[in-house]
Amino acid sequence: MNGFAWSAFAANLAWAAAAALAVMLVTFAVAVRAGLHRIVDIAWGVGFTAVAAVSLVASAGHGDPARRVLVTALTAVWGLRLAVHIARRSRGHGEDPRYEAMLAKAPGSRNLYALRMVYLLQGALVWLVSLPVQAAQYVSGPPSFLAWAGVAVWTVGLCFEAVGDAQLARFKADPAHRGRIMDRGLWAWTRHPNYFGDFCVWWGLFLLACDAPQSAAVSVVSPVVMSLLLVRGSGKRLLERHMAGRPGYAEYVARTSGFFPRPPRRR
Repeated sequence: MNGFAWSAFAANLAWAAAAALAVMLVTFAVAVRAGLHRIVDIAWGVGFTAVAAVSLVASAGHGDPARRVLVTALTAVWGLRLAVHIARRSRGHGEDPRYEAMLAKAPGSRNLYALRMVYLLQGALVWLVSLPVQAAQYVSGPPSFLAWAGVAVWTVGLCFEAVGDAQLARFKADPAHRGRIMDRGLWAWTRHPNYFGDFCVWWGLFLLACDAPQSAAVSVVSPVVMSLLLVRGSGKRLLERHMAGRPGYAEYVARTSGFFPRPPRRR
């Protein structure tokens, strides 16, 4: 519980910021060349994986080796799965309507505006949200029951994300479902199984950093910020605003939980 390596952790913060920035700048160069800024969504998961890998290397000689490898592996599995899923989903599509609407308001160069308002902002969020991943690398002592509870919460989250994404992809692939609302499987229990999954993943990773009070204190902002983004920011609220006018969506909202899973209400 004692002896948190503050100076080494401070250096880690700088290395993590450099890793997140590098991923976003490379992604920006690729996106400009391709003429598609939606590519940045793929970089979201890659950025977290890069930060975890850099933190694992930077924390050598500090913290518990098992915890360091565990938190890095969990972050990489989540981040790379998400990146691959978004890459597959985006294949063959044009610009994301969200970015098209944002860039239409750009004062001057659209690309430079995107760099400031999308890439650098997302890079900063990657650095901030990844604080538990960074801090957990410097926690001494083997993972406690609390840390393993975090792994269990992370597992629930990954399952909700992966299963929910797969169910939605199969639903959309059937031409008979064109224009219909997905309300089956996990989507019958929550309107946002993928966002709920993200919520669990980051609270689970936070618990892995909670065996030291110093680590918990510096990283609690991460799951709080992620929760706000998912529920009040660019996640649930923005998507539901986009979906509101679709036929049958109001009925779906009336019978299905908005975030935390529960059995659907009677029709």
